[in-house]
Amino acid sequence: MYPSVAHNVEGMTPYEEIESPSALHADCEAVSRRLQEAARRAVEPAPSIRYEDFPREVPKRGIEVSEAAQRLAAAMYGD
Repeated sequence: MYPSVAHNVEGMTPYEEIESPSALHADCEAVSRRLQEAARRAVEPAPSIRYEDFPREVPKRGIEVSEAAQRLAAAMYGD
């Protein structure tokens, strides 16, 4: 028995589980979905790294500053 987990399994039989069977089943289904997605992505072609495949001008996202943030900045740093 490994010393790092000995205190966690002491007194448990091999058939005891921490979660209910339905919770364990749901976990397995979730893992299966993630593995299927990973398998699908693994066989997709790699994205292009060619210069001409990217747009020349990429607009920058706008930054919105709320009134609360403006008041806070004014209080911290002055007008």
